[in-house]
Amino acid sequence: MLQSVEFRGIVLFSKDYKEKDCLVKIFTEHAGKMMFFARNVQRKNNPLKQAIMNFHYGTYMGKLQRDSLSFLNGVKTIDVFQRIQADIFLSAFATYILNLVDAALEDNEYDPNLYGFTKQSLQLIDQGYDAQIITNIFELQILSRFGVQLNLHSCAVCGETQEKFAFSAYMSGIVCTKHCLQDKTLYKASPQIIHFARMLSNIHLNQIRSINISDEIKQELRIFIDTLYDEYVGINLKSKKFLDQMKDWI
Repeated sequence: MLQSVEFRGIVLFSKDYKEKDCLVKIFTEHAGKMMFFARNVQRKNNPLKQAIMNFHYGTYMGKLQRDSLSFLNGVKTIDVFQRIQADIFLSAFATYILNLVDAALEDNEYDPNLYGFTKQSLQLIDQGYDAQIITNIFELQILSRFGVQLNLHSCAVCGETQEKFAFSAYMSGIVCTKHCLQDKTLYKASPQIIHFARMLSNIHLNQIRSINISDEIKQELRIFIDTLYDEYVGINLKSKKFLDQMKDWI
């Protein structure tokens, strides 16, 4: 019989199952994404009821099974991204980030680096850093998890790193002004947007002290990253559509 173990994790989503039970997908630090069955979680005094809500994370207890449904038995410590949970705009960005994790990673795939990156991204949004820019950083840096390897560091032809650049679909990377004249696959993005995309794709979250980027640049970045995802990833997430619709609310 499997023993119940402690594990750290972030709730990706939960859904009701029958009358009092739930299915909960948790991104665990040491076992990857796993789907858990939580029995009687809808009962009034069950401590798991709150612990499996969106934007919660902590140390859980359960029986982990790689080939079948795992079982969630209890919670040891629990925390919540409070600002995210209370703000519909921040929660939309956070939901999209969690949906990207779910789409990019196979179940039971060990990826502690992505776990840490996801948690830190949500923490920065919860602390008040610009949600769109943190999300853009996440989008660019998670591309490799979708099998997409883009060269945003140096010219794909000559290796130049200090020029003004454009992005070439043919080269799957940036090209300098010397080598872009004959390229008909260049994206319609200014050198300034390529500069910001390069910066965000390489920045470490620990390096962020403040974010000051104009709304115009943020809008162009959104278009550029959307183009990359349409070209190379091709996923359609409801949370992304909701994010796009939010622009009309303001």
